[in-house]
Amino acid sequence: MILSGLEIEKEIANGNIVVEPFDRSRLNPNSYNLRLHNELLVYDGPTLDMKTPNAYRELVIPEEGLLLEPGKVYLGRTVEYTETKTLVPMLEGRSSVGRLGLSIHITAGFGDVGFKGFWTLELHCVQPIRVYAGVEICQIYYHTIEGDYVPYDGGKYQNNRGVQASMMYLDFEDAKKSARR
Repeated sequence: MILSGLEIEKEIANGNIVVEPFDRSRLNPNSYNLRLHNELLVYDGPTLDMKTPNAYRELVIPEEGLLLEPGKVYLGRTVEYTETKTLVPMLEGRSSVGRLGLSIHITAGFGDVGFKGFWTLELHCVQPIRVYAGVEICQIYYHTIEGDYVPYDGGKYQNNRGVQASMMYLDFEDAKKSARR
C-alpha cells in the first residue's frame, strides 16, 4: 500500500519518516517533492568499469543553471536528508521534469527499509537541458512492508553525506575475499 500525503505527514510527526528540512508546501496527495542540490559528479572516461573506481569530476550548479548533455550520466543528490524506520521509500521524477526529457534515476529508484541519507540521483537527458539547484526535481513516496524484515543498516551507501559515485567495485572485492575463505 502507498501512503497518502496526509499519512506521510503523520509518519513524520511520529518519527517513522524523517525528511530534513521538511516544508509542508511540498507535500502531495501521495508523495513529497525533493529538491536538487547544487553538487553534481560526472564521470571522466568514455568507458566505465564495474570492477574499479571510476574517475569523475565534481561540478557545482551556478545560479544561472548548468547545461546537461545527452549521453552522460550526471550524479546529483537531494537537498533533503531522509530516513525511514518501517516503510519502503521509493523515488520517481516529477512529471514536469519527465516532460522535459530528464530522468532522475536510471534504475535506482527503490530504497530499503531503514535507509538513512541523501538520495543520489542518476540524471540523464534525451536532449540538452539546463538544470537549476533547488528545483523540485523528484518525489519520494512510501510503501508499507509485509512480513518480517531486517532493516538496511550497514550498506555502502548508508549515512551518506554527499553525492556518491558507484561503489560496485566493492562487490567484486567482497567476492574475492569470500572465495579465499
